[in-house]
Order: sequence, then structure tokens, then C-alpha cells
Amino acid sequence: MITARDDRRRTFESVPAGVEAVSWWGRAWVAALEEVSRDPARLARGRGYAAGGNVDAVTVTPGRIVAYVRGSRPRPYRTELVLPAFADAEWSELLEEVAADPAALGALLEREVPQSLAGTVLPGAGELVPHCSCPDVGRPPCKHAAALCYRAARLLDEDPFVLLLLRGRGERELLDDLTRRNAAHAAREQPDEAPDFPGVPAREALARTVLPLPAPLAAPAAAGLPPAYPADPAAPDPLVLDQLASDAAARALVLLTTGEDPIAGLTLWQDAVRLASADPTAGLTGAARALYRDLARATGRTTTDLARAAAAWRQGGRPALAALEEAWDPPAGPFDRARPALLAASQGIFRPERNRLTSATRQLRLGRDALWYAYESRPGDDDWWPTGRPAPDPVSALLG
Repeated sequence: MITARDDRRRTFESVPAGVEAVSWWGRAWVAALEEVSRDPARLARGRGYAAGGNVDAVTVTPGRIVAYVRGSRPRPYRTELVLPAFADAEWSELLEEVAADPAALGALLEREVPQSLAGTVLPGAGELVPHCSCPDVGRPPCKHAAALCYRAARLLDEDPFVLLLLRGRGERELLDDLTRRNAAHAAREQPDEAPDFPGVPAREALARTVLPLPAPLAAPAAAGLPPAYPADPAAPDPLVLDQLASDAAARALVLLTTGEDPIAGLTLWQDAVRLASADPTAGLTGAARALYRDLARATGRTTTDLARAAAAWRQGGRPALAALEEAWDPPAGPFDRARPALLAASQGIFRPERNRLTSATRQLRLGRDALWYAYESRPGDDDWWPTGRPAPDPVSALLG
């Protein structure tokens, strides 16, 4: 399991080749440091150090980016660039802005810095402050700090979440928070009533004489993409048809290769959760938000309920969903052995309640399949979300 603390520290042993920033936000990063420099010669030497591979592994944490830079002396210098991290209130305002703006959200999912956030997340005048252990006491930045700045710009080119980490939040916790906020936004949206279209009941369509069939073709390696639907205003929603066709193809492939129907015995709610869990963006894109909204409406649940249940389904299918929704009294033996095991692994004291063990923002739930399922919540918030993969050992499930 990746905790918020783990998510807020990243070390890059290698940096993408090149010195000049490619993206507009990478160039803005370099400009923020160059604006405070009064010595073009230092910047030129720093660019040469960066191009020559003098910057070792780069470590990024909230408010700070650090690396050892090799200069003319045998011992490298510890060099860092400091950028103020945002307070929780600033983060909440920024994430609400992203969740409410599909263009900004789409850019972030494509690993780009949204233009609407440029003035917020990029360094402002005097915000980017260099420090170095070298004896150069002149006006900063020194050539070692300039070299680190140029190399960091290439990291930002490849992954703008590095910039957001500098401002205080890791990629995983940002996407988790955006998923929850999007569920709340979708719950407030009022969709138009879907039109009624004439159709044929499935039983009537299938209740026909069975004709002899030729030998089946070999099974494909994967389910293919459905054909594009004509842009007819009177036709059903093409996104819905695409979803149905994709799901039907995936089910057909499972039936063909295993002989078992993956939705056999599922309730309406379980099938809705299964459909929602198949979307890799977890309800963040416009199409996925519409799917989440429609599935939640059809089952009488909220989009937040559906997003949480879909996260559980991705964690471990039907047994994981049962662990989310069902509290039960497990046998004493394996449950009572879990708490000493967690304490021996230096994970702290966990409070038992039925099939659940809770400690601050972490929780373990014992499923009827004898597997442990990990959950997380924010401090002081009883809003538990599935995380990681299940395991028969509670310590392994908690630590991933």
C-alpha cells in the first residue's frame, strides 16, 4: 500500500536527455530562476553542467527539490531549490477549480499543466529560492543551482505532477481527491430524461429455432473496439452504445475462453459496480462521469457510493465489494491473531469492531473469503475508501 507520506517523496535516478525545456511550463520554471540572476555567465556554466551529466539523482518533496551537483572539486555540492508548498485551504480551492473545469481536468489527466492553473502552480516572482553548499557567495543562483534548475525542467516536461508535488501533494492523493470531488459534482448534475425507444424483449429475440452452426473460429487475443455509430440525432446515445458493445465483447471473450458468464448471479447493483469499475479513469472524464451518473441513478445510489464500490471491485471483485458493504462477526482465531501481528510489525494498535480493525486513518477488513482488505480515510473523517490489493496476511494487506 502506498501511503500519502510515500506519495510525497520521489527520487529520479535518471533525468530525460536534453537541457532545454520543451513544454511551456518547463520554460516558465527556468524563467523563474533566470529572472533573479544577474550573471549570464553563471547560467551558461550551469547549463553546461546540466548537459555534461554533473547532476546526480534528483529528489522531490513538498517545497523542495534536492540533488548533488559535481563541480570542479572532487566532493559534490548539495544543491536545492525551494518553492513554497500550498496550505490545505489553498489545495481545496485549487482542486475544486479543476474538478469543475473539464478542460483543466482533461489536461491534467493527459499529464499537462492546465493553462487555467498557470498563475497558481508555477513559481511567482521571487518564489523559487536556490541554496547550495558551494563556497560561491555571490548573488544566487550559483552554477550548481542553475544546473539543477535546467535538469528539473526536463523532469517537469515529462511529468507535471512533479510540480504539484513541490506544491505539497503527491499524484495518487491528488487523483483520489479529484475522483471524490467529481463524484460530488456528478451527484449535483441533473441529466435530461432519457427518451423511450421501441425495442424487443430479450426473451422474444432469443426464443427462436436454433440452427446448426459452423465450427467456431479461433478466439482472438483481446476484445476489439466497437464500430462507430452514425451521428444521427434521433439515434441512441453513441457513448452508451459504445459502452454496451465494449462490455458485450469483453463478456463474449470470457465466455469463449472459459465457458463461464462473468455476470452470472450478479444483482443489479453488483453489475452496475462491475461496469463502473471497468473504466480506467474512475469517473474523471466526461464520458465516465455520465456513465457513473446514469448507473447510480438506475440503482438508486449516489455517484459517491458507486465510485467507492467501483474502487472496491477493482480491489478484488465480488468478495471485495462484500467486504466493503457487509459487517460480520468473524471466528476468533485468525481475527485475534491479526492485532499482535500488526503490533509486532510496528504498525501500531488497531481497534477491533466486528470484522474491522481500525487505527487512525488506516483500516483492515476481514472478508468472508479469509482475505484482508485495506482501507484509508482522511484524518478525523470516517470516509473509508479501498486501497491496495487483498492478502491472507493482515500486515501484507496493509503494507501492500
